[in-house]
Amino acid sequence: MRVLYDPAPRQTDEIFSIDDRNRFFSEFDVIEIDPSERDAAYERYLPEADIIISQQAMEADRLERAAKLKALINVETNFLPNVDYAACLRRGVHVLTPASVFALPVAEMGLCMALSLARDVHSSHSDFLSGNEKYGLEGNTEAELLTCGNIGFVGFGDLGRALHKLLAPFQAKVSAFDPWLPDNHLRRLGVEPASLDDLLQQNRVIFVVASITTENAHLLDAEKLSMMQDQAMLVLLSRAAIVDFNALANEASKGRLRIATDVFPEEPVAADDPIRNVPGILFSAHRAGALTSALQQIGALVLEDMTQIAKGLPPVACRRAEPETVGRLRSKPVDLS
Repeated sequence: MRVLYDPAPRQTDEIFSIDDRNRFFSEFDVIEIDPSERDAAYERYLPEADIIISQQAMEADRLERAAKLKALINVETNFLPNVDYAACLRRGVHVLTPASVFALPVAEMGLCMALSLARDVHSSHSDFLSGNEKYGLEGNTEAELLTCGNIGFVGFGDLGRALHKLLAPFQAKVSAFDPWLPDNHLRRLGVEPASLDDLLQQNRVIFVVASITTENAHLLDAEKLSMMQDQAMLVLLSRAAIVDFNALANEASKGRLRIATDVFPEEPVAADDPIRNVPGILFSAHRAGALTSALQQIGALVLEDMTQIAKGLPPVACRRAEPETVGRLRSKPVDLS
């Protein structure tokens, strides 16, 4: 099978282990695209491509030239709005992305951040370094346990499910708000469905793990955040646009909510961004999923599905673009510059 290979902004050594890279180039007829000659290369090789690995625009005119195309794979791991998904679906072209590779590492970071908020690990460390540590009960005046507590999820996709598994030993009562999933489906996954208002009002810990869509920008605005219990914890792991960051900063600066975030409206965060000076926020620089082991799973899942397609079988490892939802996703492209 001929593969048109244009992984930028990803790099080959980033997304493939040595063994998987060797398999990729030995088992498939790979045409690597030189970014400096991208347009000419696409014009030349599209008619020959069985599989395209690319984040570049793939609209109607390009798709018409790719008459043999069986799959379009985005290794940047988002479904971007630069693809004619309807045309792909009409032709039976699989549009895939191995986004699930980040679920477990981000889930582990989310659990870490929630525990730090609950037990004030990060602030206690800073206090010790400055000679202001508090011992025993005095150092735990606002600490609480996750065990047997109430925990809520905004969104319950790959990341939510991975985190839910990690929470199993804590024996917590877990609820989820996800308007894309039916109530009984959530119950089968072991969580109780809830409205957004009930979720915010009834839980001590809220994990925000939903994808950004056309419908949920600033879903958690000042009004919604005000519904949370005093000293409740919010861990933001998915996309910053779901939350009104000004309202979030206000709640944290007042000391009413405990906040942790791995994502920001603009990244990298400017050196003079006021968010840096807001007390009450545990910061992580969008690093939760960026592990070598996770990134190399991108190549492993892509190889798995390419092998399936070469056998005339449907892909099983990567996430497929669904016609009912793909047009509503609004993730920003990854910027590795």
